[in-house]
Amino acid sequence: MNNISKTIGIYCLVILLSSCETKQAQIEPTVLEPIKEVPSTAAIKKALIDNGFKIIDYIDKTSGDTILMQQYYMAFLKPVGNKILPTGKLDSLQQMHLAYLGKMYQLGYADVSGPFEDSSAIAGVTIYNVPTLEMADSLASADPMVKAGQLTVEIHPWWAAKGFPLR
Repeated sequence: MNNISKTIGIYCLVILLSSCETKQAQIEPTVLEPIKEVPSTAAIKKALIDNGFKIIDYIDKTSGDTILMQQYYMAFLKPVGNKILPTGKLDSLQQMHLAYLGKMYQLGYADVSGPFEDSSAIAGVTIYNVPTLEMADSLASADPMVKAGQLTVEIHPWWAAKGFPLR
């Protein structure tokens, strides 16, 4: 009986498995992104120098990595208090100002922009990623708020490690 029970059990299992509907697995084709080669510090340094940027590099004693410092230009935007515009005109200028800063970011000329929250003599800052003070000044001075006389610009060279994110 033992063999008959095994045979019946196997037979039932075969019937059960063959009666089940099988669906083919729907496998989506995988699109592999090409691996992007990260440029070396030496290649980044060469590109910056070739494009007229001022740089400094040094070896980090802790990690042994080469740290590349680049000169940026920090533009401080200062309000001009003696020119009062109607609210509609000021709102329009503000929209143009924000669009201009967005364009500077998209073109790679500005890395960070933003207003200050306190009521100090500085309304905001933009960090320009350009090779010269003259270029930073020209870009900052072309801001619609500056051109309209609502803001003035004060620019200072500023050094930061290339590629390090804000934390």
